[in-house]
Amino acid sequence: HPLTAFYWPVTPDSLYWGPRFLYERYKSPILVTENGLANTDWVSVDGKVHDPQRIDYIQRHLLAFAKAGADGVDIRGYLTWSIMDNFEWAEGYKQRFGLVYVDYETQERIPKDSAHWYSEVIRTHGESLRVAE
Repeated sequence: HPLTAFYWPVTPDSLYWGPRFLYERYKSPILVTENGLANTDWVSVDGKVHDPQRIDYIQRHLLAFAKAGADGVDIRGYLTWSIMDNFEWAEGYKQRFGLVYVDYETQERIPKDSAHWYSEVIRTHGESLRVAE
C-alpha cells in the first residue's frame, strides 16, 4: 500500500470491505462520517494550494465505497475529514486534513484544488468519479 506524508497506509478497500461486513451483519444503512488524508500542504507561488494526493486519496475511497453500494450495501453518505485545516489532537497543527487551507497566523482561508474537485463530485452526484475511472 502507498503511504501518506505521515506514513499512514492508503487502504481504499477498507471502504468496500468495512461497510460490506457491517451491512451484512447488522442490515443497517452505512454513513461514513470521517475519511481523509493528512498532508503537508502549502500555498504555492500562484497563491493556490495544489493537493493532488488528497484528490487521489478521496477518489480511491469514494470509488471503493460506491462499489460496496453497487454490490448491495445500503450506503447513505460520505463525509470527508475535514472541510478546513484544524487542530488535530495527535499532531497539533502539523497535519492538514482540510479541503480549505487555513493560514493559522492570519486566519485566511484558501480553497485547495481538492475543494474545487470535491464540489464537482457533489454537483454531479458522483458522476464525475466515473469519468475518471
